Formats: sequence, structure tokens, C-alpha cells
Amino acid sequence: MQVIEEAIGRAIRFRDCNALITETFDLARQQAAAALDRGLTPFPVVVKDCFTLQSQPTTCASKSLVNFRPPYTATTVQRLIDKGGCVIGKSNHDEFSMGTSSLLGYFGPVRNGIKHVNSEQNSQIEGEENEDDFIVAGGSSGGAAVAVQLGMADVGIASDTGGSIRNPAAFTGVFGLKPTYGLLSRSGLVPLVNSLDSPSILCQSASKCLEYLKMMHNVDENDSTSNEHSDKGNSFKSLKGLRIGIPKEFHDENLSLEGWQVWNRAANRLAKAGARIVSVSLPSSRFSLNTYHVICAADVASNMARYDGVAFGHRSEISNSTHALYAATRSESLNSVVRKRIFAGNYFLMRRHRKEYFERALLVRRVIASELCSVLSSLDLLLVPSASGSAPRFSELWESNYMREHHDDFYTQSANLAGKNII
Repeated sequence: MQVIEEAIGRAIRFRDCNALITETFDLARQQAAAALDRGLTPFPVVVKDCFTLQSQPTTCASKSLVNFRPPYTATTVQRLIDKGGCVIGKSNHDEFSMGTSSLLGYFGPVRNGIKHVNSEQNSQIEGEENEDDFIVAGGSSGGAAVAVQLGMADVGIASDTGGSIRNPAAFTGVFGLKPTYGLLSRSGLVPLVNSLDSPSILCQSASKCLEYLKMMHNVDENDSTSNEHSDKGNSFKSLKGLRIGIPKEFHDENLSLEGWQVWNRAANRLAKAGARIVSVSLPSSRFSLNTYHVICAADVASNMARYDGVAFGHRSEISNSTHALYAATRSESLNSVVRKRIFAGNYFLMRRHRKEYFERALLVRRVIASELCSVLSSLDLLLVPSASGSAPRFSELWESNYMREHHDDFYTQSANLAGKNII
């Protein structure tokens, strides 16, 4: 019980980071008491607010779902609760998980907790952080990453569609694991892109990621894409002889000098430990970002059609006609990023454009996945950047009109297109 109270205390102490949308402290205490009654050890959990938690708000960081309370709990979350997990809160993120900064949610931006970490370690960062120019947490799962970074939770459960846990993991100094597609159930995860979404894990170590993965992994009859994967993966007691590929296409014009130096340093350390570093080519990767955006927009247009103000969610008072109700409801409750993706997706899916854009993107996706599988057949893993550089300040993103988000997506979304696991 003490560890839960400590986590709650840290969540209260670090509220200025805006990591949590909904605080569920009383629920966590009840779950801790129930876990102890069953002979389990309670541990604190933070859940991204696009996963359902019975009778608790599930907002997707959007005005459209401010008052939505689901009648059931997501499978992955429930499996953790069954093992002693205690949900401290629902974490903040970009609206409907569309973004790479956690700045664009309805409940305000998530702030990187590095200043608190450095304060506890009596160290400083370059340049003083101020109220208006804070260090970005990354996204879209920034709130869950900051919660783990600051000790509000032992594990953060989030979604990863094109890098949504790996980007904030890199920016906050924690571990982010996106499992193989289908390994964890998507039941209870509000969908962004059905064929790319992966429930994922944020922890303070790789071994902890594996521990919680095993707790949640199993076939779920409520998710048709859930499947049983063999756990007989390659096991290495040392790095000696490990075959590691470096894709040359990832050293592009957007990779900063700092990003390249970190990447190069990691490769050199692995080589000194006995790993064999191999330069490889993924020529189709240059098309991956456009492919990702077409597929993403198409699925967004389909999935967002349910938010019309009729069955649930925000409903506009403008109801002169059905068309007026739909248009006003979406204009009032969805931010510009979400609306733009809906527009783009509908354009790609129009009869006269579908073959040119959407169907072609599906074909290119198959080529990208095949190419990645072919390269990995002779390697043990690939070593790639998670972003173009270190965590930027808010002013840097604002002044560049958020172009950094677009650049960072390139390094992460290929794994989702191929359904591969990555940490």
C-alpha cells in the first residue's frame, strides 16, 4: 500500500507537468486493498486516456468526449489490474493521439519532467526553463512517459501508431516498447489506425517492459487481430556475435548532428562489446512517411465518423439540419489537426482518388514490410534513431510550425507499417 501512496504523492507533487487528465487516486487505493486481499503486490499504473476504464472518463484528450464514461475496461488494463495493478490516473496526450509533442490536447500541453528529475539529482539543464518555453515531452503518449519518468507509475500503458511511445520515451529518458502487432489486445483502445495501433509499454528498464508484457500477453476473443506469438525468441547472454544493421537511409538531411553523434556512439559501444555492425539498405523507406500519412488519414476519416453528436460525445446546439448538426459538432469539439486528417482521409477515399492514393499506399506498405523482413532475416536487430534530435523546447516547435513532428515521424513509423516490435 505504501508504494501506491508514494506514487499518488508524486502525482500530486508534479501536477505542474500536466501528465494526468483524470486522477483516480481513490480507485487506486481500492484496487491496492483488493490486490492485498488476493495475496498480490500492488504496483502503480498510469493509462493513456484513449484506453477505456470502466465508469471513469475516457476523453482521448478531446472536447468531444469530455463526458464519456465507458461501461467496460480495456483488456490490457484489466489484465494488469488482475495482477495487482492500481490505476493512478488517465494520462494526457495529443488529441485522439494525433501528434508527436503532446501539446495539442484539449486539456493543455504536457511538460517534460526533466527539471524535476534534475532537481532531485542536484543537476541542471542547459538554459533555464520558464512558464512559456518548457521542454517538450514528445508524443503522442507524453503524459504516460512523464508519469513513468517522475515515478508516478511503475508502468505506463499507451498506444503506438507511428512512434507514439518511442518518441516520448526518448525525450524523457525511459524505455518504450512497441510489441509485435497483435501481441497485445486492442479491445478497449479507441482506434486511430486499426492496422497500425499497438498497445505499448513505458517503464524505467527493458526488463520491466518484458515483465509487464508477459502479464498482458494472451489471445483475446474480443480482438480479432489478437494472436498467439511464440515466446521462443533469440536469447543472448552477451552482445558478442550479435548482428546489428544500420539502415543508411535513416541518416537523412533531417537528422541533427547531435542525433547522429548519439546514434554513432551507440553503434561504437555495441561494436566494442562484440556485436557485428552491418550497413544495410532499405530503399523503400523513403516512401514510408507518405505511405503512413495516406493510410493514417484514410482510417481516421472512417473512425472519426462516429463522433457526430448523435449517439454520444459533444453535441452542438446548432441543429437546423442533420448536416448542420454534424458540421457544428465537429467544428466545436475537434482541433485543427484532427479535422485536417478527416478532410485528407475523405479525399484519399473518394472514388476518383482511392486507387491513386489509398490502394497505392497499401501496395507500397507491403513492399516496405517485405523489405524490412528480408533485411532482418540475416540480422538480429536494427539500430535506428527514435527522433531527429533531442527534446526541443516549445518555442522551437512553434516557430517551425511543428515541422519537427513531421521529421521525427520518419524514424519511427516503418516498424508500425511492418507490424514489427521495437524498443
